[in-house]
Amino acid sequence: MTDRTAPSAPVAPAEDEATRLVETSADAAGLPLDPTAAPDSADAPRMTHREVLESLSGILLGMFVSILATSVVSSSLPRIISDLEGEQSAFTWVVTATLLTTTITTPIWGKLADLVDRKLLIQLALVISVVSSALAGLSHTTGMLIGMRALQGIGAGGLTALGTVLIADIISPRERGRYMGLMGGVMGIGMVGGPLLGGLITDGPGWRWNFFVGLPFAVAAIIVLQRTLHLPPLKRRQVKIDYLGAALLSAGIALLLLWVTFAGDSFDWASWQTAAMVGGSIALLALAVWAESRAAEPIIPLHLFKNRTLVLSVIASVAVGIALFGTSVFLSQYMQLARGKTPTESGLLTIPMVVGVFVASTLSGQIISRTGRYKGFMVAGATVLTAGLVLMGTIHYDTSFTLVALYMVILGTGVGMLMQNLVLAVQNTLDVREVGSGTSTVAFFRTLGGAIGVSALGAVLANRVGDLIVSGLKGIGIDASALGAGGTSTLPNLATLPEPVRVVVERAFGDAIADLFLVAAPVALISLVAVLFLKEVPLGRKSGIEQRLEQDADVDEKAPATVA
Repeated sequence: MTDRTAPSAPVAPAEDEATRLVETSADAAGLPLDPTAAPDSADAPRMTHREVLESLSGILLGMFVSILATSVVSSSLPRIISDLEGEQSAFTWVVTATLLTTTITTPIWGKLADLVDRKLLIQLALVISVVSSALAGLSHTTGMLIGMRALQGIGAGGLTALGTVLIADIISPRERGRYMGLMGGVMGIGMVGGPLLGGLITDGPGWRWNFFVGLPFAVAAIIVLQRTLHLPPLKRRQVKIDYLGAALLSAGIALLLLWVTFAGDSFDWASWQTAAMVGGSIALLALAVWAESRAAEPIIPLHLFKNRTLVLSVIASVAVGIALFGTSVFLSQYMQLARGKTPTESGLLTIPMVVGVFVASTLSGQIISRTGRYKGFMVAGATVLTAGLVLMGTIHYDTSFTLVALYMVILGTGVGMLMQNLVLAVQNTLDVREVGSGTSTVAFFRTLGGAIGVSALGAVLANRVGDLIVSGLKGIGIDASALGAGGTSTLPNLATLPEPVRVVVERAFGDAIADLFLVAAPVALISLVAVLFLKEVPLGRKSGIEQRLEQDADVDEKAPATVA
C-alpha cells in the first residue's frame, strides 16, 4: 500500500497574472504557497485575508453547534431520563441513537461534499441539527427523545464531515496544525461550556431549554458562511448517489448496535437471537461492500483502502472512538450517581479533561506547523490515552476529586494529541478530489467505534450496576425492591433514597463505571500499535482550493485548443 500526495502541475506562461492573484490572496491569508503552485482561473473567487478568517469562524461556529448540541445535555441526562421514567438502556440509547445516525450519514455527507456545493451542505446540516434539537426539547417520552436525537445525528454527521473538509479547502496541511489550536478551543468551549450551561439550565428553568440553546449559534453560523465562504465551483458532472450501498451499510450497522445493546439483557449472549442478529449484520455489511465495489459513486470508495495512512488511521480511529465516546459519556453518571453531584457541579468537574484536550491540541498543533512532524505526537497521544484509561479504571465512589481531576487531564491530553492529527495525516496523503470521502471515512469509523463503545459499555454497566446493587443491598439486609418499581434497572434519584441505600447505589455506580475504563484500555493499545506503523509523509503547503484550481488548470491546459 502506498501513500500519495496531490500532484503538482507547471504554471503556463499565459496564466502568470492569475498565479499572482492566487499567491497574493494566499499570502494575505497566511497560507504559504509552493513557488510552483498552479494558477487560479480568471473567474475563480479569491478570498481575502479577512474572508479566510471569517469563513474559518463560520466553519468553527458550525462545529461548535454540533459539539454544543451533544455536550449541553450530557450533564443533565441522568435528570432527564429520571424525569421521563426511563431505564439505563434509555440513557444509553439517547447517546447511541445520535452516534448511530452520525455514523451512518457521515460518509454520505462526505461523498456529497465531493460532488455538490459544500457551503449549501453545511448550512443544511446546521438546519437539521437545530430543528431536531428543538423537537427533542418537546419530548415527553424517552422514545420520542431517542427518535429526535437520532434525527439530530444526521445533522451532526454533516457538520462532522464538512467542517474538517472545508478547513482543508482553505488551509494547507502544513499550516493546518496551528489552527488545531482554534479547533481545540472550540472543542474546549463546547465541551466545558456545554455541560456547565446545561447544568445551570437544568437546575434553573428546566432541562428542556437545553435543546433550544444552539439556535442562535446555528443562525449566526449560517449567516457568516453565506456571506464569507467563497469556494471555486466544482466542475459539473452527473451526480449518482449510491442509495443501495447507503441502505445496506445503515441496516448492517444498526443491527449490530441493536445486538450489542440488548445482548445479555433481553436475551443471552449465546442464543439464537445473537446468531440471527450477528449473522444478519455480517451478511448486510458484506452486501454493502459488494455494492460499493460496483457503484459508480460509492459512499466509501474501496480503493481508498490502498492508502496505508488511511487504513492505519481508520484502525486507530475506531479505538479512539471506543475509548473516548464509550467512556466519557458515562462521566456524568459517575459524578451524579456515584458522587451525588448536581448537573452544574458535574459539568464543572469535567473541566480537567477538556483542559487536557485544549492544551495538548493547541501546543502540538503549533509545533507541528513549525516542524512539519506529527507522528511523534500521535504516538505520545496514544500512549498517554492508554495510561489515562488505566488510571481512570482505579477510581471509586470515594476517590479524591483531585486525583480524579489529574487522571482526566491525562486522558484529555492523549485525546488532544491524537484525534485531530489522525485526520490531518489522512488529508495530507489524499488526492484533493477525494478529501471529502477520505476525511468522512476516518470520521465514520471513529464514530462507529464510539457508537459500539457506548452500546457495549452501556450494556456492561447496566448488568454490573444491577449485580452490585443487589449484592450490596443484600449485605445490609434490604431487598432490591426498595429502589421502587423499576428495581435496579431504573436510574435512581439519590435524594429520595435512605442513607444506607444511597451509599450502596453510589458504590455500585462508582465501581461499575471504573470497570468501563479498564475495559476500554486494551482497545486504546490498538491505536498505539496502529500509529507506530504509520508512515510520516511531509505536510503539503497547498490548500485544497489551490490544489483543485491547479488540477483544473492542468486539465484545461491539456485540452485540445479550438481553431477559429
